[in-house]
Amino acid sequence: MCRSIKTLREPYAPEVTPADIDAAALQYVRKISGFRAPAPHNAAAFDAAVAAVAAATATLLDQLVVRGGGRTAGAGS
Repeated sequence: MCRSIKTLREPYAPEVTPADIDAAALQYVRKISGFRAPAPHNAAAFDAAVAAVAAATATLLDQLVVRGGGRTAGAGS
């Protein structure tokens, strides 16, 4: 779906920064909303969605267990 979003778990990304997570969240919200940048009356909803997706992504990465290793190196690690 979102070809510009990179895989953010080991071994594809040995180190994931909060900026990586934010960029992926922004790309996802842009894709599903159809807006590159929202109109001012939609900005709060757009920004809240980006923050929610970024938080969910960070949680996911922190909880994933990669076979043959431990937890992934998420932003909260």
